Amino acid sequence: MNMRSIIGAACAAIAIATATPAVAHGVGEKVTPHFQQVIPNIPGKSLVSLIVEYAPGGASQPHVHAKSAFIFGYVLSGEIESQVNDGPKRVYRTGESFYEPPGSRHSVSRNASKTRPAKLLAVFVVDTDDKDLTTTVK
Repeated sequence: MNMRSIIGAACAAIAIATATPAVAHGVGEKVTPHFQQVIPNIPGKSLVSLIVEYAPGGASQPHVHAKSAFIFGYVLSGEIESQVNDGPKRVYRTGESFYEPPGSRHSVSRNASKTRPAKLLAVFVVDTDDKDLTTTVK
């Protein structure tokens, strides 16, 4: 198999993966795949982005991300309360951002408002082979 065939197959797989419908992991939470692309100059790494929408009072369950995942979060609208590892809880407002280092536990991720929705862009730099980006922690 030549390199062009491998890249074509990878692009097809990515197109199918990004066509996946939105899923919910918590109460009042909707996660929609937004973008996925192999990073051509960093072998074995991909860039994946998701839109996380929270209804008023919505929240994610405590979770961890793929061990290889470096995550950049950007609040598109509303206010998101977040706690990563043993760090403090913090509220991020529209236009603010944060990051999570690989192997982090996301104990709190929720809409800080009980009356207005909130939306977050989550961008992952992750090993291309990591398919389970989020795993619920009990």
